[in-house]
Amino acid sequence: MRAFPVAALLCFVFASMARAEDPVQTAQALIQAQIGAFLHNDAAAAYSFAAPGIKALFPDKDSFFAMVKKTYQPVYHPGNYAFGKSRAIDNGAVVYQELMITGTDGKDWTAIYQITRQPDGSYKINGVQILRNTTSEGI
Repeated sequence: MRAFPVAALLCFVFASMARAEDPVQTAQALIQAQIGAFLHNDAAAAYSFAAPGIKALFPDKDSFFAMVKKTYQPVYHPGNYAFGKSRAIDNGAVVYQELMITGTDGKDWTAIYQITRQPDGSYKINGVQILRNTTSEGI
């Protein structure tokens, strides 16, 4: 009779591990962590989530942070945000994640993140497109 509870426990553990490796969940956790870094004005942490291509354009954390403050204000300091639609392609090599944002000024925005899997298996933010919007446009 003890085999059933152990089997149920193992199923739960394996299901949890599978969810933890889900590219969409990983992408969402990455986005949340970067927004947290922005909200705490932690340029080094925010920069650590950027993909190599972004780092090539902005070779240090200060130039990256200045660009985000100037160009991506709703992402830099969102009022409220929620995840919208997502799509993983190439077996999770690339994830597109929509983020619905209400800025601190009350305006609504849609940010579409491109998250890419790196050669070491980690994920990094490879780009963000931000649109003044009030409804989901889909990916």
